[in-house]
Amino acid sequence: MRRTRLILSACLLFVLPAAYSPAHAEAAIGIAMDDFSYTDTSAEPANQTAAHERRLSAFMSALRRDISADQRYRLVPSAQDGAAFKVIGGIQKTSTLVQWAKVAVIDVGARKIVMDKLYTFRGDNDESWERAEIFVSREVMAALGTPAPIALAVFDFELEDMTAGSAAASAASDVSYLAEVTGSVRDALGQSGRYRIVDVGGEEAKAHALRDCDGCEAAIAQKLGADQSLIGVVRRVSRTEYTLGFQVRDARTGVVLARGDSGLRMGADYSWKRGAVRLVSDRLIEGQAQP
Repeated sequence: MRRTRLILSACLLFVLPAAYSPAHAEAAIGIAMDDFSYTDTSAEPANQTAAHERRLSAFMSALRRDISADQRYRLVPSAQDGAAFKVIGGIQKTSTLVQWAKVAVIDVGARKIVMDKLYTFRGDNDESWERAEIFVSREVMAALGTPAPIALAVFDFELEDMTAGSAAASAASDVSYLAEVTGSVRDALGQSGRYRIVDVGGEEAKAHALRDCDGCEAAIAQKLGADQSLIGVVRRVSRTEYTLGFQVRDARTGVVLARGDSGLRMGADYSWKRGAVRLVSDRLIEGQAQP
């Protein structure tokens, strides 16, 4: 089945629960929600426009009702009216029994997407739309309770060769293994949901030995639009012994937020990747990172 791009509606409705007192509304988090768009590409002969408009209207009313029922939130027209988050989406009918729902939640202040998902649901009757709304509502509520991912610039891992003589023949393989380390660490952090990996492509980031530049990576990361920077080093002690280290800084202040060191490890060069992912995961994903 070919997935056709969903068009997100730009219309806004303003709904404010009557149960809120002014003081309560002041403390609640503002949520702006566009009406979802609807597209029918099923090529069915019958014109179902009226039925779809009715079901979409009921879907949006229920979604707004579910969110406003939580007293932590209040519905507002737009960011100018105090929205901290914006919910947008679209639904597309692709065949007689299959529909897609695309939903995104945007952190307005941070200008970050905290949720961007594509769902499929079967059926095109009142019951199937109600089931879809219940599921989407739960997903949106979960996203609203989740902090926006941290924009993290993960710079290429560097090699510090402490052996008596660095063999030129190993240079190509070293570059390859370091690239695997960097790529695997970026993948692990990005897939965790805690971080959004920022592209660091460019000669400025590659022109320095970042481990020796006294925190210059933080300023580079800030220029790239990142919240934090991460540099990592593989230190080769012998042909079969190595250590791994990394350091995370606040991109704005340069303050060290987290660091980790593996201690001496045994293994061939191809084991660098496994060790780096384990170290970073332990400190930044599974545990509480401490400086």
